[in-house]
Amino acid sequence: MLRSYRNSEPRPPIMEGSPPPEAMRVPFLDWDRPPWNRWAFQHIREILPTAPIRRGTEISPLAAATGGLDDLAYRRAGGGETTIAAMLDETYTDAFWLWKDGRTLHESYHNGMGPRSLHLLQSVSKSITATAGACLISDGLIDPAAPVTLYLPELAKTAWTGATVQQVLDMTTGVRFVEEYDVRDSDIGKMDYACGWKPAPPGTDTADWPGCVWEMILQMQRKEAEHGARFAYRSIETDVFAHVMERVAGKRLSEIISDRVWAPIGAEEDADITVDRAGYGLAEGGISACLRDLGRLALAYLNDGRVGDRQVIPPAWVRDVRHGAHGVFSVPAREEFPRSAYRNQFWIEDGTLGRHYALGIFGQMIFVAPDAGLAAVKLSTWPDATDAALFGQTVEALHAVARM
Repeated sequence: MLRSYRNSEPRPPIMEGSPPPEAMRVPFLDWDRPPWNRWAFQHIREILPTAPIRRGTEISPLAAATGGLDDLAYRRAGGGETTIAAMLDETYTDAFWLWKDGRTLHESYHNGMGPRSLHLLQSVSKSITATAGACLISDGLIDPAAPVTLYLPELAKTAWTGATVQQVLDMTTGVRFVEEYDVRDSDIGKMDYACGWKPAPPGTDTADWPGCVWEMILQMQRKEAEHGARFAYRSIETDVFAHVMERVAGKRLSEIISDRVWAPIGAEEDADITVDRAGYGLAEGGISACLRDLGRLALAYLNDGRVGDRQVIPPAWVRDVRHGAHGVFSVPAREEFPRSAYRNQFWIEDGTLGRHYALGIFGQMIFVAPDAGLAAVKLSTWPDATDAALFGQTVEALHAVARM
């Protein structure tokens, strides 16, 4: 079998037949790896337990594309000309939506996906969770400057003691958490087990492994830097913030996101979120949603937090995402984007222009460029969790559209 397959190549019959042949059944240990992820990311409810993120009673209008951008040609940074269609194929695209200057320019579905299909968002979930949290902040239920232990006193016995909520949001705490996706017993590998995404690797002694995400949080005892001194991408920070949200709101995360984001943006489909054995929804990466509803969220950010005549995201939060205090960010991304940063669970491409991304591994993306009147959503199933070349191809295409 192919390691993975592009949309232009024959699709293997994964999970086809009644029942599917054993060789074509998605293995639980590797459902998020190629080629299985090309099927699995659209069928999470068939693999993992989930909780619904309910839409509201009103659907916000979102016009369909009047054409498409498949034939749009542009030059690549390394030389040579390509097209949007080629980029979509080469980057293992499942769906792509693009809005510019007040209208939908492109909406396309690939690899068996359709307008009502839900797709796993991976770490785009972080930005959605934070958006719901912004409303709690605006209502005075959470103070970003307060110590996280004010809301979660149990963390006084962990490495988060002394950290603020804002430092958790910006991933600038000093807590040690190893995020190596291909190392099954790294911290992120143990998180896969704790959240119910994966069984333990064969032969692993799990006597001291956490049984749920909250237990994983409590096990984080090592501090490797002073809080606020440096940025380090660690998914567990989002789960800490989500537990703060649940504690102050007295509701499950799925309900908070429904009340504060999904219903207010006028989503047309329920989303969902994977849950662990304690019923906790995985804030760091467990949300699945349809393409058009992610477009609605992108437009809300493009329009300063407004959907029609309603303010659904606090405008101060939107401004802070675009132009907030981004002082301690330092990663290789700045080699390509010198003004890049990380703020409030969003990746900032350029703090002077306010361009920002919600990003997830295996190629999930929301992009908002206020200076160009541009919003875009791309859902993908890359063969590898991270791939700088595939990300770069996508960004080149978005920048080409921004220049139109």
